[in-house]
Amino acid sequence: MLYTAHSCFKKVLGIFLALTGVFVLLYLWFTLFPGEIKPEAYQYFRGEELEQGRSYLFALRLVYISSFVVELVFLLWFLGSGKAEALADRFFNFTRMKVWPTRCLFLLVFWLIVQLIKLPFALFANYFWQQRWGFSTQTLLSWWQDYFLSSGLSLALILAGVLLLFVAMERWPRGWWFAGAIFSVFWLFLQVFLWPIVISPLFNQFAPVQEPAVVEMVEELSAKAGLVVDEVLVMDASRRTTASNAYFTGLGSTKRIVLYDNLIKDYSPAEVKAVIAHEMAHWKHAHVFKGMLWGCLGIFFLWPALYLFLNCAFGKGFSFGKQRFYPPHTVALIALFLLLINFLMSPVENYFSRQMEREADRTAVMLTADIPAVINLQVNLATKNRSDVSPPPFLEWFAYSHPSTLNRIKAFKGMAEGNI
Repeated sequence: MLYTAHSCFKKVLGIFLALTGVFVLLYLWFTLFPGEIKPEAYQYFRGEELEQGRSYLFALRLVYISSFVVELVFLLWFLGSGKAEALADRFFNFTRMKVWPTRCLFLLVFWLIVQLIKLPFALFANYFWQQRWGFSTQTLLSWWQDYFLSSGLSLALILAGVLLLFVAMERWPRGWWFAGAIFSVFWLFLQVFLWPIVISPLFNQFAPVQEPAVVEMVEELSAKAGLVVDEVLVMDASRRTTASNAYFTGLGSTKRIVLYDNLIKDYSPAEVKAVIAHEMAHWKHAHVFKGMLWGCLGIFFLWPALYLFLNCAFGKGFSFGKQRFYPPHTVALIALFLLLINFLMSPVENYFSRQMEREADRTAVMLTADIPAVINLQVNLATKNRSDVSPPPFLEWFAYSHPSTLNRIKAFKGMAEGNI
């Protein structure tokens, strides 16, 4: 398809690929040559711990960028060689020129090919490498069960979304992008609301925290924060991993703070309190809702961009008789667009995420008034989770949703000294 594309499409794609190439090369360079670890890191960590953090993440970073490049190269070849059109033509012949069955067949086969391309990377990074470092507590069978469940959910949502998109394209040939944006905003809010009570329980069990000391912490911190927090949930994360974490999720009546059971078991009461305070800070500042508002802004940028991207690609070539018609292999073009735009927008998304994390850190310190505890928490989390506490600035800017450990510790010390 790309060899017959209009010149405007080639220019747009060329700009996208040039920027992507720069980011890929920088990411790869700083992965291979991360530079010296900052001297202040040795105040909190042993040299062996620092090297382990970098060694653990080195392979994961290579897997991430390799998976991205392989998928990108496949999509460019698939479209540029005409294979996508040829596959669509074969399915048209098979279905006797029936449009909707052809679209469904193409989408299913295309999705399966992409999944098979990404599978080796996912299996290595999420199972074998986690086993190698002692994080995974899953059997290989359990991993496959999770994989097929999540893949099945993904396929169902993608199939429904793409078919609805084709309906919108045919009904509103010049305004489908607006319909897509409105639907995406609605789906974003619905997803955030339903995820904690519909999807998450498919993978994990959740129960109210029973430890009296933790219950007391919740009551104390929620009173200070001016929040009504009926309960904090604990998740059976230990059935999959030895790593510790916590998160705040949900919207409206589904808002909840979730702690890994590993966190309660392996960390001191003061550190657990610091975690709860941090997640309550996300709640207090409505970070999930604010993140959704930023997401809505991104949606109303993405859909017009996709409309222009496809128009540049097809020009007048998507007419079918007297009616506009997007062929089945439009799916592959959309996948290429989303792959590139998500990669290029990663720094923007992560920038806003880091700002919210910094705000939550400041509020957590105000709630606990225990800076040594929050610093100890960062040190222990980084040590046990094998974090790169001193990543290259580019990697932190491009890929980190949270400030690096050293930057967080530096901010906490600034609070202690009254500088922040």
